[in-house]
Amino acid sequence: MLKTRAKYHLGQVVRHKKHPFRGVVFDVDPEFANTEEWYEAIPEDSRPLKEQPFYHLLAENDHTYYVAYVSEQNLVADYSGEPVDHPDIPEMFGPFQDGSYPLHFQFN
Repeated sequence: MLKTRAKYHLGQVVRHKKHPFRGVVFDVDPEFANTEEWYEAIPEDSRPLKEQPFYHLLAENDHTYYVAYVSEQNLVADYSGEPVDHPDIPEMFGPFQDGSYPLHFQFN
């Protein structure tokens, strides 16, 4: 039985440990749930373990906005107090407050 607990929560702002981007968590998989092709495209020496939470992020870097899929081991909480400017945030979350975004609605 898988006993994984996500470290980060929906609406929380996080930052990637190795790559220069940050984002807002909008979904969490208890373990890897993407395609094998996606996983194999990651260089072998950088591949994260599959048996950990993976986060869907509304992400931004200095150049663009996108959706990212990142393992828990590659994330840290972002305590900068700065909002994320991804254009899809208002569709899912309320205004930025106290370092995170409140959900507009409850998920089942």
